[in-house]
Amino acid sequence: MDFVDIMIFQTKVLGTKKENLKQMAECMEKADLRHVDLVTFSEMFCCPYETSCFPAYAEEEGGPSWQWFSALAKKHGVYLSAGTIPELGEDGRIYNTAYVFDRQGRQIAKHRKIHLFDIDVKGGQYFRESETLSSGKEATVFDTEFGRVGLCICYDFRFPELARQMVNRGAQIFIIPAAFNMTTGPAHWELMHRSRAVDNQVYVVGTAPARDMDASYHSWGHSLVVNPWGEVLCEMDEREGSLRCTLNLEQVKTVREQLPLLKHRRGDIYPVEF
Repeated sequence: MDFVDIMIFQTKVLGTKKENLKQMAECMEKADLRHVDLVTFSEMFCCPYETSCFPAYAEEEGGPSWQWFSALAKKHGVYLSAGTIPELGEDGRIYNTAYVFDRQGRQIAKHRKIHLFDIDVKGGQYFRESETLSSGKEATVFDTEFGRVGLCICYDFRFPELARQMVNRGAQIFIIPAAFNMTTGPAHWELMHRSRAVDNQVYVVGTAPARDMDASYHSWGHSLVVNPWGEVLCEMDEREGSLRCTLNLEQVKTVREQLPLLKHRRGDIYPVEF
């Protein structure tokens, strides 16, 4: 299958988990998903982006939110990248975790955020995810009927080594649930997505929360899709809404043939482990 129709939902984070899950269902119900293959939501779409909130919102895999995602994927017959939620791990630790479900509602991927967002930008943003979160240990790539897909979360995507691992494992599309802020967003959001698309000759789908200036964390928004040539195919502004875009996976093959970066890699000089 060469053509993949995706639908991005850029939503505000509401006051309670229940409200956010209901909002997710309403977004999917109101949209025309009859010919959509993949639906995406943002990082922490159902939890305020505050370190103090992560423990209170955390659920085990298979919990109520997980079941909600599974049911929605099955109901609408779509692949669902269900943003991220705080996960209570079997080890008692809390992770920033992304789940993906297939058209039958079966979980086909799970990614725990590897790189925790601990930054202190002078005159800008201060945040420390490590106050309550633990880091994942694995790169994530999974199979779909339209090819292999790589999945990572927000700050993970700043590390080109991780992106290259996903490509080495066969990814043609990257899904990035994220929540860039008003400091890093204007500077790096589009630049980073375009850079990773060009370097790895893949489609990149970045999904962010809508901006809410009444919230404690102000998202940059601007969910977007970039093609393997580094062109922005479509991009939202900061407001709530949805975005539909078609990916032509034949372009991945064409770009890689005409500009064979991946074939020209010198693994003898700069190896990347699988």
